[in-house]
This record gives sequence, C-alpha cells and structure tokens, in this order.
Amino acid sequence: MSSHASFMNILLFVFYFFAAISIWLGLLSLRGGVRFIRYLQAELTKEYPEFTPFVTVFMPLRGIDEGLRENINAIFAQDYPTFEIVFVVDRADEPALAVVEAARRSFAGVVGPVMQFVIAGPAVDQGQKVHNLIFAIDHAHPQSEVFAFIDSDARPKSQWLRSLVAPLKDESIGATTGYRWFVPVRGGIASQLQSVWNAAIASALGANGQKNFCWGGSTAIRRTTFESCKVSEHWRGTVSDDFAMTRALHQAVVPIKFVPQCLTPSFEDCTWPRLFEFTTRQLKITRAYAAHLWKSVFIGSAIFVLTFFGGMTMVIVRAAMHSSFATPLFLLLIIFALGAMKSHLRLRAVAAIINDERVHSFTSTVAHITLWPLASALYLYNGVAAAVSRRIIWRGITYQLKSPDETVIIRRENEEHV
Repeated sequence: MSSHASFMNILLFVFYFFAAISIWLGLLSLRGGVRFIRYLQAELTKEYPEFTPFVTVFMPLRGIDEGLRENINAIFAQDYPTFEIVFVVDRADEPALAVVEAARRSFAGVVGPVMQFVIAGPAVDQGQKVHNLIFAIDHAHPQSEVFAFIDSDARPKSQWLRSLVAPLKDESIGATTGYRWFVPVRGGIASQLQSVWNAAIASALGANGQKNFCWGGSTAIRRTTFESCKVSEHWRGTVSDDFAMTRALHQAVVPIKFVPQCLTPSFEDCTWPRLFEFTTRQLKITRAYAAHLWKSVFIGSAIFVLTFFGGMTMVIVRAAMHSSFATPLFLLLIIFALGAMKSHLRLRAVAAIINDERVHSFTSTVAHITLWPLASALYLYNGVAAAVSRRIIWRGITYQLKSPDETVIIRRENEEHV
C-alpha cells in the first residue's frame, strides 16, 4: 500500500471518529430541540392567574434603531392596566428622543402609560447601557412592584407585558424572560444568517429555571427580588446587564422562568460587517461573563466544522480520485438532516408565537433549514475571535472587558481616548 493511500485511510478513520461524535451531539441537540418545542406548546396552553401590579418598564435608548418608532408604539399599546415607561439616555441631544416624542404625539390610545425621560450622563467604568439602567432604577415610581426591561430594537405584542408579569404572582420565581427573534425585513443572506445564528441561543431556554438566563431585552423581576438579590450591585463595573442579572439570581438560587409568549421580534436587516461585529461581540461578552458557555460553544463548533466541512472536502477529493465516497457522504447527510430537522421544528414552533408573514415565509424556512452549518462555522469564528481579544464596540463606544466586574471605556464615538 502506498504512503498516499495509507494517509487517505487515516483521514477516513479520523473522519469516522468525529462523524460519530457529531451524530451523537446532533441527536442530543435534536432531543433538546424537541424538549424546547414541547415546552413552548405546553406554556402556550397554560393560563396564569390574573396578576397586574403597577410596573415600571425601562427602555435604554442610544441611536435610532431600524423601526424604532414602531417599536415605541408597540410599548405604548400594551394591554396592561397601569404601568409607566422610563426612557433613559446618556445625553440630552439623543436623537432617539425625538422619535419617542413623535410616537407619543401620534399615539391613538385614549389612555396611555405615564412616561418620564431621564438623562444618565456618560458612563465611566461600566457599560453605557448598564450605567443608564442603574441611574434609571432610582427614578421608578414608589408604588411600582415590578421592574420590566425592554430593548429599543424589540417590538413586543400587545400582551407582552401582561404575559411577562403574570408568572411573578408565584413569589418563588426570581424573574421572567423572553428572548429575541431576528426577522429580516428586506432579506439577504447576511440578515437570514443572523436570524439562524441567534435562533440557536433561543432554544437553550426551557423548563429548567435554574439553567435559564435573563435576556435584558425582555425581562421582568419583582422590585423586592431585584433589591434582595442586589442586582444593581452586580451590574456595577459590567457591560452586560443580562449576564449580571442572571448571575445575581443564580447566586440567590431562585429560578428564571422562560415565557415563550414573550419571544420578541427584532425587525432589522444587517450587512456582512455588521453580522460579524454583532455575533463576535456576543461571544466576547459570553467569554467575559460565562467562560464555561464560551468553551462549550467553541469546542462544539470546532468539532462540527472539522467534521462537516472537512468531510465535504474529503468527499470531493475522493470523488475526483475515483475512490469510494458513499459512506462519508451518507454520514454527512445524517449530520445535516439532524440539524435541519431541529432548525425547522424550532422555526415552526416560534412561528406560532410571532404572527408575521416573514417568519412563516418560504424564504425563512429555507434559510433556517440550509444555513445552520454556516451559523456553526460563524460560531467557531466568533469563538476564536473571543479567545484573542476582549475589545468590543457597542453602539459607538469601544470597551475592554477586563474581567466580569471590570470594564474600561477605550473611546467614544467621535472622541479621543478617554
């Protein structure tokens, strides 16, 4: 046997080894996806007792998001008896304030929520969003019993606040959370890939309240829990409001309830540079605040990329050499089918919650079935980038994530080093 043939046999053996691991991981992932879907279906049929205390909704603003006015209108139109909205910015000339004012003037409701605008000023040693929230908390109405948080790029349904707050009637629940679902507006591969990439995180939520995490763009917490868990103290020095709140609740050993009805669409498109910036920033933040999750993502995506894309290369080479490639190709098809099944089932379940034709569209279905291998490759790129750098740019501000409780602001938009 020639040395070349021996080398090809070794490569084939290595491929079979990693293919077996990938198929096993794919089966586990599919099982997790089925559990996610069953949880969604069970929660959608569950009725919670009426619980509508006075709520303060916090919305940090910086820059004008795509569809911001529609997002603000969706907050104004919440089907909830009594709540206030605290819009918080870092400077008085924030352009998003004009959008909020225009939305307020055009609001058609007979009675709308109470609103207030607070200016937090520039952050010094923590993320601007976190700084804004710490400042805004002190402006909550004294009668407010629940704090709710929503991002400016989210567009909640009219029942969002009611659904998010209702489970908190059970005082043993630490917090409730939804999650974001990207809905491309005009389409494009980059926008679709962003949606597929993000969807993988959504299905990590489920019935286990001790493993769930808070997403800062759709979270509610009792005021008493917020204070007893010292969330504001956990926020200090950080750049991630949701990771810090999650850590505070986990340390207090109180569960986080995932509310599927609060899966919230973000209607936006993205370019390729923006896609890489956003996804890499998320993994860098994950490495800084939950290194064990970053390691899992890195190892899992590395195994998949090595197996799937390496296997594709090997099949092509063996076909060109007129060698047998049926078995490797069959294993690749199994790996692809497992991921495609999970992506399709997840999309169908989410489409029952987010009633928008773009989520139900043929284009969206094809994207989620076919682009998930590219999303895994993107996760590997993000993981590598997070391993070599902790510097991120977020809404025009450059940060260095030195540790879970130490953040350095490198520069601001149109400013020199600070």
